[in-house]
Amino acid sequence: MWAPDIYEGSPTPVTAFLSIAPKISISANISRLSIYGSYGATLQQIFFFCSIASMILGAMAAMAQTKVKRLLAHSSIGHVGYIRTGFSCGTIDGIQSLLIGIFIYASMTIDAFAIVSALKVEY
Repeated sequence: MWAPDIYEGSPTPVTAFLSIAPKISISANISRLSIYGSYGATLQQIFFFCSIASMILGAMAAMAQTKVKRLLAHSSIGHVGYIRTGFSCGTIDGIQSLLIGIFIYASMTIDAFAIVSALKVEY
């Protein structure tokens, strides 16, 4: 829950970096874990329910925001759930969807923060 406070207080380029870089690195490490190791059905269910909880929490918290950067932070929390759903499948197709989701998330986040930066309005 640190993300909304950090996003709001940081300059926009730093916020964009903090929004993208940790998710790419965590996804790469999770993908490497699933390729070289295996995890059981119980852990797979835990990953799935954590993904669902992240989607719901991010969407519900984002609806109450009035500041753009805080809205993007909560949206980022929700998108982590969507990306991690591919990982919770435990298949190669799931990993492929995770990588596609990360690519789409990164490109859209760069676009969103470029728009916020172009507005030159402090939020």
